[in-house]
Amino acid sequence: MPRSDFRFFHRLRVRWAEVDMQKIVFNAHYLMYFDTAISDYWRALALPYQDAMERLGGDLYVRKATIEFAASARVDDVLDVGMKCMRVGNSSIVFHGGLFRGDELLVSCELVYVFADPATQTSRPVPAALREIFAAYEAGETLRDVTTGDWAALGEDAGALRRAVFIEEQRIPAELEWDEHDLTAVHAVARNRLGQVIATGRLVSEAPGLARVGRMAVHRALRSGGHGEAVLRALEASAAARGDTAVMLHAQRSAERFYARLGYLPHGAPFEEAGIAHQEMRRSLANPA
Repeated sequence: MPRSDFRFFHRLRVRWAEVDMQKIVFNAHYLMYFDTAISDYWRALALPYQDAMERLGGDLYVRKATIEFAASARVDDVLDVGMKCMRVGNSSIVFHGGLFRGDELLVSCELVYVFADPATQTSRPVPAALREIFAAYEAGETLRDVTTGDWAALGEDAGALRRAVFIEEQRIPAELEWDEHDLTAVHAVARNRLGQVIATGRLVSEAPGLARVGRMAVHRALRSGGHGEAVLRALEASAAARGDTAVMLHAQRSAERFYARLGYLPHGAPFEEAGIAHQEMRRSLANPA
């Protein structure tokens, strides 16, 4: 398969520990490269693997893995691993993979998985929802839907993700997470094709003409997949629709570059909030990104 046949790519750089005495990649590592790419393929489907498999009532097990070598990769090569779902049978799923250095195909593979009951490891039919997700992704469709609304409509879903990210993962005290603004805010929730909540945020009025975005959270397994940006853009659209001219937010310093890429500029000095370093950032809605 040529490079142009793949929609999905995972990029990696060959490390010294992965080469043999000939200074080329040891053959067993190629399977690891393809397996790593498959993990990112699931993220491209907007599916947190473990949670998605629980929702689907099964799990995937490798039945066959074959590799064909055309050329060798060497230490410090930057490689793109392409993966494509080729066929979904009754209980099997077939992927083809290609490992490229630029446009040069070095290694190709075929991976065959079986969808099975995790308790007995006996095969079962691939769920229709999963079939549809594979087809939609390979057809170039978006696998995420963002909804905006009030706390009565979205609070349960938004709250569950915020609890997982802020209280459980970041250890922010629960009494600092929930406040009176939730009842008046515009909330945004992003869901995948299984209906699972993968990102959320909220919008409140900070001052006349100035909106404030906050409580931005993305599922831990799906960060850097564009889901936070989709939520942020939905909230900005809500702010613009009600007449706000600018948006501000308190960005955790670890996320400052993310917001800068989306057009937000630092405003004032860094500060600490809930024990975490933050930076206020603002963006004018008169010049949409």
